[in-house]
Amino acid sequence: MRDLKLIYRAANKDIAERALDELEDKWGKKYSIVTTSWRNNWDNLTNYFKYPSEIRKIMYTTNIIESVHRQFRKLTKTKGAFPNEDSLLKLLYLGIQNAKRKWTQPIPNWGLILSQLSIFFEGRLEKALKL
Repeated sequence: MRDLKLIYRAANKDIAERALDELEDKWGKKYSIVTTSWRNNWDNLTNYFKYPSEIRKIMYTTNIIESVHRQFRKLTKTKGAFPNEDSLLKLLYLGIQNAKRKWTQPIPNWGLILSQLSIFFEGRLEKALKL
């Protein structure tokens, strides 16, 4: 895992590519599917290097997503079956509404990140953020 972090936490695309080379040298035989997948999708995977490091960190950090998944598992693990798809969606919706009240920790450097996002996505944030 540490070797993968060197790739997506790299300062730029060139450093990331060198880290991918090192990853492939070290783990390529054991995990050839992973390294081949990264190579085949390199252009798409490295698009995020055009953004500043603060925005990139939000992109590759999975804690928020894992928290939501944990809430979903907690809600559904005791239920055997749902009468229909809508009943599951309603349960998940209400669970997210309840969980949202606990999400109070601010994102570090949010003001800076928001201003950078508004530059990169000019005209797309004003309506959502009511600026």
